[in-house]
This record gives sequence, structure tokens and C-alpha cells, in this order.
Amino acid sequence: MPARTRFIPWALAFAQIIAVVLAPAAAQATDKPFNVLCTTFPLYQIARNVTQNRASLNLELMLPAQLGCPHDYALTPQDMHKLSRADVLIINGLGLEEFLGAPVRKANPRIQILDSSAGIKDILRYSHAEGHDHEGHADGHAGLNPHLFASPRMAARLTLTIAEGLGRIDPAGADLYARNAQAYAARLNALAEEMRSLGRTLANTRIVTQHGAFDYLARDMGLQVVGVVSAHAGQPPSAAQTLALVQTIRRLKAGAVFTEPQYPARIAQTIAREAGIPAAVLDPVAGGPARAGLDYYEQAMRRNMATLKVTLGTR
Repeated sequence: MPARTRFIPWALAFAQIIAVVLAPAAAQATDKPFNVLCTTFPLYQIARNVTQNRASLNLELMLPAQLGCPHDYALTPQDMHKLSRADVLIINGLGLEEFLGAPVRKANPRIQILDSSAGIKDILRYSHAEGHDHEGHADGHAGLNPHLFASPRMAARLTLTIAEGLGRIDPAGADLYARNAQAYAARLNALAEEMRSLGRTLANTRIVTQHGAFDYLARDMGLQVVGVVSAHAGQPPSAAQTLALVQTIRRLKAGAVFTEPQYPARIAQTIAREAGIPAAVLDPVAGGPARAGLDYYEQAMRRNMATLKVTLGTR
């Protein structure tokens, strides 16, 4: 009996120690993991910054990282499988993901859609550069330009919208998402100010772009897009459109033709050569390496700044 009396307090103390040690694990077990799927690379990069250190969240990219703008994309069986296991789908919106719709609900009726462009003001319509009318363009809804991500200032707004949406869906992580988003948005806005300052010093602010990806960045920097190479992204211009664009470049004295990494540059380079101006590559960061760092967007935009400075010159 005395031995039993001594054992009971020891056993209770041991049980209390075990309970304290296991308490965090038990609490974490109640924090149910959920899966978030991003349609495109730029949204994935933003979401990575917003959700970092949220252990219960699994983040995945649906489309190939280096695809770029998915204007003519068609869903694959692999995409449908990713959709089937996702709890949340983050989309760009404004019609960029034309491949979405009924197939998403068919793959996963319970999935929650987070539209990163919802509620954002100052949305542009596609510019109507001479010789390249965008009426009826396949991109966007009623001509709205969905390439918000190519502007650091608009990317900052996407960041805050994504954080707010995830916070509503996952209240336990809301404070973390908000802190991460505020920090990342502050960096993007600071970058936007640097780019705006650069725009004021450029010797020539009239440019030609591959398609409408840079309209928001042009607005931020005070650049004027006087023409586009392809009215439909990825589709080459006709001979008549090419000639009209060369004439527009000469008449308006554009400074350069800018191509994008995801599209062939040959036609744009030919147009630049005929017009007697340089051609160079600007990256809208529509795609990138699968293992990109969290600051990949900022690095790419700083490379764009260097390209603009060298190509257009400074006053």
C-alpha cells in the first residue's frame, strides 16, 4: 500500500508533463490543412509571399510556371486532378483565364474561387493603338485588360486582395496573411515609385509592345503605347497590319519595340528594323522558373528598368 501511495503522485505529475508537451501538437492538429491552387505564375508568386509561414496551408500552381499568359490555354487531365483536390482557387479574373468555367465545378463542386482582381479600381481597357484595333479581342471581358500583374503598383493591390480573401476563408491565418501582404505590398509600391521616377527621365516615352501586357506599367511610368505587334496575343499580324505599324512608328517617332519572353521575337524585330528603331525584351513576369525565389518579381522588374533606360535613353 505505501508503494502505491508514492506511485500515484509521480504518475499524475508525469501525465501533466506529457499533456504540456503535447498541447501545441494537439492544437496544431485542430488547425485543419487546406489546399490553395493558383492559376498562373504571377498569382502563385504573390500567394507565396502572402502565405509564407502558414504551415497548415498547401500552395500549388496549376499551369506550367513558364507558360506565360494563358490566352489560348486548354485544361489538361493534370489540371483537373489539381482542381479536384483544391479547397481554394485563386484566379486573375477579368477574363484572363478563359479556360475556366463549367469544367472547374465539374472537377470540384465545393471549390471556393478567390478573384484577385475583384473590387480593384482603375481597370484599363485595351489600348486602341493605330492599325491595331482591339475590339472583339479574345482577352478580357468587354475589352478589359487583365494584365494587372505586370505593374508593381497593381500587383500590390492584388497582394492585399488575395490576403483579404484568404483571411475570410482561413480566419486563423488572417493576421499572418495581412502582415505578410502589407510587407510585400510596401516593397512593390516602393518599386513602383522607382519605376515612375525612371519614367520621368527617359528620353523617349513612346513605345510599341508585343501585345497589351504593359498597359498598366506604361500608365504608371508615363509611357505611351503607340502600337502593338499582335492584336491577339501569340497571333502574328497581317502584312497590312505590319506596314501600318511601321508607318505609325515613323510618324509618331516611337523609341523602341519591346517583345516578351514567351513569344517569338522575329516579327517584332523585323518591324523595328524596318522602322529604324531598336528592339528589346521586357518581361511582364507572366511566367518564370518553377523554383523562383520570393523576390523574383522584383528582380525581373529591375531588369526591365535597366532595359528601358538603355533602350530609350535618358535626358
